[in-house]
Amino acid sequence: MKTIYKIARAELSLLFYSPIAWFLLVVFFFQCGMAFTGKLEVFLMDQHLGSALSSLTSRIYGMPVGILPDMAGKLYLYLPLLTMGLMSREINGGTIKLLYSSPIRVREIIFGKYLAMLLYNLVLTGILLLAAGCGVVVIQHAETGMLLSGLFGVYLLLCAYSAIGLFMSCLTSYQVVAALSTLVLLGILNYIGSLWQGIDFVRDLTYFLSINGRAGHMMQGLITTKDVLYFLVIVFIFLSFSIYRLQSDRESKPWMVKAARYAGIMAGALALGYISSRPGLIGYWDTTATKEKTLTNNSRKIVKELGDEPVEVTSYINLLDERFYYGIPEERNNDMARWEPYLRFKSNFSFKYVYFYDSTANKNMFKYNPGVTLDSMAKKYAWSMKRDLNKFRTPAEMHSLIDLRQEENRYVMQLKYKDRTTFLRLYNDPYVFPSETETDAALSRLMKAKLPKIAFVYGELERRIDNIGERHYKGLTNTISFRNSLINQGFDVESVSLKDQDIPADLSALVIADPKIELDTAAVAKLQRYITAGGNLLIAGEPGRQAILNPLLRPLGVQLMDGMLVQRSKDFAPDLIRPYLAPAAAGLTKVLAQRVKDSMVVSMNGAAALTYNTDGPFTIQPFVMTPAVLSWNKKIRLDQEQMDELADAQASGDGPVAAAAGRRNGAGSVKEQKIDSLQQGLVFSPEQGDQRGPLPVMLGLTRTINGKQQRIVVAGDADFLSNAELSRQNIRTCNFDLSTALFSWFSNGEFPIETYRPPSPDNRLLLNDTGLSFLKIVMLGVLPGLLLIMGSILLIRRKRK
Repeated sequence: MKTIYKIARAELSLLFYSPIAWFLLVVFFFQCGMAFTGKLEVFLMDQHLGSALSSLTSRIYGMPVGILPDMAGKLYLYLPLLTMGLMSREINGGTIKLLYSSPIRVREIIFGKYLAMLLYNLVLTGILLLAAGCGVVVIQHAETGMLLSGLFGVYLLLCAYSAIGLFMSCLTSYQVVAALSTLVLLGILNYIGSLWQGIDFVRDLTYFLSINGRAGHMMQGLITTKDVLYFLVIVFIFLSFSIYRLQSDRESKPWMVKAARYAGIMAGALALGYISSRPGLIGYWDTTATKEKTLTNNSRKIVKELGDEPVEVTSYINLLDERFYYGIPEERNNDMARWEPYLRFKSNFSFKYVYFYDSTANKNMFKYNPGVTLDSMAKKYAWSMKRDLNKFRTPAEMHSLIDLRQEENRYVMQLKYKDRTTFLRLYNDPYVFPSETETDAALSRLMKAKLPKIAFVYGELERRIDNIGERHYKGLTNTISFRNSLINQGFDVESVSLKDQDIPADLSALVIADPKIELDTAAVAKLQRYITAGGNLLIAGEPGRQAILNPLLRPLGVQLMDGMLVQRSKDFAPDLIRPYLAPAAAGLTKVLAQRVKDSMVVSMNGAAALTYNTDGPFTIQPFVMTPAVLSWNKKIRLDQEQMDELADAQASGDGPVAAAAGRRNGAGSVKEQKIDSLQQGLVFSPEQGDQRGPLPVMLGLTRTINGKQQRIVVAGDADFLSNAELSRQNIRTCNFDLSTALFSWFSNGEFPIETYRPPSPDNRLLLNDTGLSFLKIVMLGVLPGLLLIMGSILLIRRKRK
């Protein structure tokens, strides 16, 4: 051991007596300071502008564009310059023969030189540690666990680079050749993970060998044994190669024996790495403050309830589907990465992939290829994507296996547990794949004997769940490509006609949305029996429906007020109100509690205010309230023609920015004057019975009956759940979160699965412009300058001696 230390000390002396080691330290320190202060400057400017900041530790230091991955990418170029002379210098100068003739073992030479590089790597990591320490000081509640995890990952990466560089230095007497060879090999190890990914067995080997992204998990705060062991295996492989390379110069053995040594080392290392990366054998340590790299408590509970029974996941992937690329064999490892949080707690998930071709909902496919048959189209797609069509099932073969026409033959996953199955879908949004919430819902459905069911009443021109029109509810209920749809959140939905059917007894809730004609006597009787029995109910009305709904609401102690709610605005029609969530709504879900805290609004296009009394059997709380200013209940409804005229003028206007510019210039456009004129006609008139807010527009009613809590929601608007309002882009609303919370409340929190995570605490910089300027001076001038002076003095003194 003493010999190893002596060799390491001598090698460190050589490193620090050469200009390159000091030069790289100074450059690395300066680049690190540039990256750190540059990130701080951007976020400090955002903070000055009032932008909401979050997850600052991850955004400044973590993946994919933080300081740690940025600097780790630069080290990829630096290390070969340091390792190129470790053994090449000995071979070129002839001193290797002296080492061979001395009583020093080859492995001691290798370990000593490698130990020197480990110590130099600590210096490089120390520079990053200094930047991380500054972050702990200037970021409020910085995530120190994530920072230390990331630094650990960078250090392991440097150790792997050093082992590779040491081996390449053993192969040649030319230092430049050693440096270039190291760069090439590092490039291969970064790129090999994308090679031959379409071949099952080779995919696992090449993916394991790839060094790309290995430290990335640690930079995000997740340390796994498979990543740590990967770096240890890489170090073991190349240190062993280095030892045998030097020993081969002193031995006279057949090349087959020498090759067998290398093959044995590689085979043993790969076997160890492969076994250590199998699900069930991997250890995890989530160092993040909110445990964001770990399944939530509810998710872990669901996985635990699955027990030891296996879950089979079969992906059905259509060649003609626009999502086909996500399911190609080359994407398998990415698919496994998406399932890894679940494999961490349950290793006996099995995965199958079935490829087929069949018609899709994309009608343009045949529109632009007139006269082409389905088979011909499949051949065309297979040829263009370089796929073997013989590996795809035909429509007839698929129909005999499973009928996916209800799923529009989209890429879909079927989950099977015991004798039950359910679908887990891909969605038409930027995230595409199911999140933890949708995955939990699918897994939970596999275990529940009774699933929550929501029934929507039809027959009196109510909102329909099978209609894509603006006023209807298909998006909310059963659009398979929309992740917030109830069927993707765990619910079953159906329609029921009170004229022809009885209300099912197993409902989680019944929805009556904006009936335009009165319910007949039989329907009213069914509804009253349902309420008396303790059934949950959502009744959503509209202005002008008071005569239809008030008789139904009277026994509940609620009434729709005469008239309609209006809200003065320069941008929207007066009947588009933006009420706020009331404090009582915060108790529905954790997500909605955050929305209440953020003062988010609900968009309601035409709404009636509500009145209620507290003398009845129900406890009544407002869920949504109109603002106290700019909004009131107008007893005499606005003329629809006038509202349409105002909305058209606003929609075709130049917008509030241009209008404000016009006013600053002392003149408004004719269009602006028209809007102002129309808005002036919208006046609060107590003489006509108008009433100012805040007024309730949604109420929650509860009572205990038949041993359970009955829950009823009454809303003065039915549009807040409509296709139009759920897809509204010009207002930041919480309609999605409110709809999800209401149905969660009806199902006693059974669905959707609560996967809420608290916001990150590191959401503010404890820094001002003066402090940033001081940091720039220190990080970009003082400290790199001190390093440069120290190096210069040491090198000058060394030269004089």
